[in-house]
Amino acid sequence: MILRVILADDHPFVLLGTRVSLAAHADVAVVGEAGSPAALLDLLRRTPCDVLVTDLTMPEADGSTADGLRLLTRVRHGWPALRIVVLTGLTNAAILRAILAEGVTGILNKIEPMDELIVAIRRAACGHAYLGKSILDAIAATSGDAPGTAARRPLSPREAEVVRLFADGQSISGIARTLGRDIRTVSRQKRDAMVKLGVRNDAGLFIYVRANGLL
Repeated sequence: MILRVILADDHPFVLLGTRVSLAAHADVAVVGEAGSPAALLDLLRRTPCDVLVTDLTMPEADGSTADGLRLLTRVRHGWPALRIVVLTGLTNAAILRAILAEGVTGILNKIEPMDELIVAIRRAACGHAYLGKSILDAIAATSGDAPGTAARRPLSPREAEVVRLFADGQSISGIARTLGRDIRTVSRQKRDAMVKLGVRNDAGLFIYVRANGLL
């Protein structure tokens, strides 16, 4: 049986490397590639597949930040039989738990050896979960926390305001106008909040906020 796989990542070199790695395995066929959430959903509508290997933090085609958890939810609802393996660079335990809660079959960090991906795909096709070592380590490091939470430094009230408005879709300049603050102050407060929450980019911030109910 040939496993039909769709790849989704906004970095062309990641797509290329993944495709080349999987080409060495006769039981896997890459039947499509997508570089944005909208392109992925369109591809899934047109192309039958067994396993989706997707990044979580792909921006939309217009450059706006996409909510990776919402994308997973749409895929799960639209194609309930599809197995999903998330290939991500995120290491925040709360985010990783939120990904698992969306019903994905496997999660690998992009630093894992590419040989692990074929294992994850084959296990996913059989309905078996697979988590990379770094993913397991990140989750285990906070295993004493309540589900969906992770150890973090508390945000100040002003930082929390900025994070909520940003996650609600406002730009930094828009937040500055709403709160009557200097744009540099808002930018610094957002940056400081991300450090406290342990996220590295805007997509990670969106996901963290949704995973922890901060909106």
